[in-house]
Amino acid sequence: MQSDFTFSIIKPNAVRTGKTGPILSMINEAGFEISAIKMVKMTLSQAETFYEVHRGRPFFEGLVEFMSSGPVVVMILRHENAIDDFRKLIGATDPAKAEPGTIRKIFAVSVQMNAVHGSDSFENAAKEADYFFSGIERF
Repeated sequence: MQSDFTFSIIKPNAVRTGKTGPILSMINEAGFEISAIKMVKMTLSQAETFYEVHRGRPFFEGLVEFMSSGPVVVMILRHENAIDDFRKLIGATDPAKAEPGTIRKIFAVSVQMNAVHGSDSFENAAKEADYFFSGIERF
């Protein structure tokens, strides 16, 4: 099974507060290669489709509202052992529990507004990347 790429989103709160550059810098300094990147603003419907797996959970409506509230930066990142290494770089979902020096510890506001998303499995990384990027947008 491949593990050389992952998918990530810099969330609306981080984009809105000017944290995109510092987050990209940390990703780059950690040795990740950006093989696809773009800024998009999801509609409510697009966010619902992307987060369909969470439909029915108590946080679903708030999540899709938040993720469609402003532009996000979506990207495919390449690195050996990309998924696990990126999850270590971003830290725990709850910034209060994230390790010092991780992206979420430094830039997150709350569990929902945790600055960045990182895929948790190869299957999800492939599905999430396919949602935002066509074949000619990947390098």
